[in-house]
Amino acid sequence: MKALLFNNPGGPEQVVTGELADPIAGAGEITVRVAACGLNHLDLWVLSGLPAYKITLPHVLGSDVAGLVEETGEGVAGFRKGEPVVLDPLVSCGNCEWCGQGLDNRCGARTILGAGPYWGGFGEVVRVPARNVVKLPPRLSLEEASAIPVSFLTSWHMLVSQAKLRQGQTVLVLGAGSGIGTASISIAKSIGARIIATASKAEKREKARALGAEAVLDHTAPHLSAKVRELTGGRGVDLVVEHIGPATFKESILSLATGGTLVTCGATTGPETPLELRYIFSKELTIKGAYLGTSAEFRDLIAEFAAGRLHATIDSVFPVSEAGKALGYLVSRGPFGKIILKH
Repeated sequence: MKALLFNNPGGPEQVVTGELADPIAGAGEITVRVAACGLNHLDLWVLSGLPAYKITLPHVLGSDVAGLVEETGEGVAGFRKGEPVVLDPLVSCGNCEWCGQGLDNRCGARTILGAGPYWGGFGEVVRVPARNVVKLPPRLSLEEASAIPVSFLTSWHMLVSQAKLRQGQTVLVLGAGSGIGTASISIAKSIGARIIATASKAEKREKARALGAEAVLDHTAPHLSAKVRELTGGRGVDLVVEHIGPATFKESILSLATGGTLVTCGATTGPETPLELRYIFSKELTIKGAYLGTSAEFRDLIAEFAAGRLHATIDSVFPVSEAGKALGYLVSRGPFGKIILKH
């Protein structure tokens, strides 16, 4: 098969076209011919050579995959060749105590499609465990489906499972133009929450408002928390969706109402941040982490799309031959929503 791969860590310029053997479905596995693949900042981190991602070179990126069933391995039933599917990006062992509890996102052997042993959607064909393959609802196109997996699964886990966001509550979504940001706005809107969003660029703030945010702020400007409190009558928000890290973390904490929750899924600006512990315990605040989501949550998420309650925001679609250009656009932080590679 043809694939966009890299032989050395670095930037987008390292991604080149190559020929690789077609993946073969083993027992309990399915191969899928890729139709579309969404980009994530995860692709850039894996490409840069971060040691947290255990890969061998050459490697094929791409965690957000939608396509058509190609081949089913021994013991796999219920799928037919050519059937449209979307792939759960979290690959777990399926056997440990966490997997047995349905918390496979905590599995000690967990990996992410395109960021570990399983190659991703920058190739023409991918091989995954059958449990990672979900049939595509009729109303979902392959392109929109490829915008869902990492961003929406993470956001669903953050807002619904971890924070238990309820109708009428107020949520602050940091970095509204990102995949996590646009997904979180869509999910919060479907729940009936009040949304305050932030973005560093004026055009992104306007797009966030059009997407459903009641108010929009610039998180790079001083005194974010004071502005949030002004918008909430001095109360603060019930939930902060945080994925930027130390550049915003202090203001995120200060934006919370008494008893509020901050859920974080990333550290784009660094891994460490100071905490004022007295403020946290005196306000009875909750800080939670989120790592992707479970296989059950992924299926719940796809059902929400099937019902028309959620919608993905796609910024642009590139042919897979222009993956380097697409990654460069991602590096620029110009997109609002997802970038899609189309095979």
